[in-house]
Amino acid sequence: MQKIITLSLSTFCVMLTTLLFLPEAKAQVGGRGTYDFLNIAVSPRVAALGGNALPINDNDVQLTAFNPALINQAMHNQFSLSYVDYYADLGFSNVQYGRNFGNLGNFVGGLHYYNYGTFDYADEAGNRTNTFNAADYVLSLGWGRQLDSNFSIGANAKFAASQYESYNSFGLAVDVAGTYLSKTGWLFSLTARNIGSELKSYLPGEASTMPFSMQLGVSKRLDHVPFRLILIYDHLQKWDLTYDDPIDLKGRIDPITGVKSELNGAEKFADQLMRHFILGGEFYIGKGLVLRGSYNYKRRQEMQIPDKLAMVGFAWGVGVKISKFQINYSRSTFHVVGSPNYISISTDFDSFKK
Repeated sequence: MQKIITLSLSTFCVMLTTLLFLPEAKAQVGGRGTYDFLNIAVSPRVAALGGNALPINDNDVQLTAFNPALINQAMHNQFSLSYVDYYADLGFSNVQYGRNFGNLGNFVGGLHYYNYGTFDYADEAGNRTNTFNAADYVLSLGWGRQLDSNFSIGANAKFAASQYESYNSFGLAVDVAGTYLSKTGWLFSLTARNIGSELKSYLPGEASTMPFSMQLGVSKRLDHVPFRLILIYDHLQKWDLTYDDPIDLKGRIDPITGVKSELNGAEKFADQLMRHFILGGEFYIGKGLVLRGSYNYKRRQEMQIPDKLAMVGFAWGVGVKISKFQINYSRSTFHVVGSPNYISISTDFDSFKK
């Protein structure tokens, strides 16, 4: 991504953040902390099912980056590699590996890389003089333990780093989670993500907070239909997630009086409530093929253009098992301008020994 840069650091950071977090930018004017890239889903399965902490206990090592309570002994020697073709030529990737260490518990290590491309320096006359890069990195270590047949707990420790030109920032964050599996097969999951702070800021001053959030999820593999239902309540820590759009794309402001029409009490409550929910599901076709899809009401309300609704807020994906490899692909529609592509390949190294 070639750009001519003659801007101040603050202006550059605002532009980069807006491009990177296009799906979040409208809802988070002014920011909610630093390191919001910690909330970007790189796993195709996570992206296809809403881009959040999933309550699914089928030993998928990719899900543990958002929900460490899913880490278990069956992930021993599992390996996963993912890549996201984001907007413009931004590219994100991660690698994860699971390992069991006996009494110490089960661990998943991960390396996440967010590449924003190459930028050009330029002087006042517009002459290009040099180039620089911008990127974020996350090194994570997750731990999980099965307490009994119903309860499991887990935690992720994450070291995050940002490098924009000559400016650097470092921080630490922790995720904690717990799951409960009922006798009837309902799985409940509670997560608290990104508890932490910066250790070193881009500029001298007070350290910024992390983008803390809490999620409550529930899923059920239906008994007589090859389908898994998933429902997530996001942002437990905050009720009102609405965004007052100054552009007024929905035409709620009277052009003569300047008075904005407001929703009535029931409509306002329903709108605020629905912004917390993500609905998803998986349909299993045989033993080697899975179709996935989800709907995110909050994303649709924030990112839609009223006269071009398209599929904003929806995501879909497919998973196929070929020999000893699980391949996943998905697309998530953030905006009518396009949808990022997600792809991953996973395997169990122990399967090659059998």
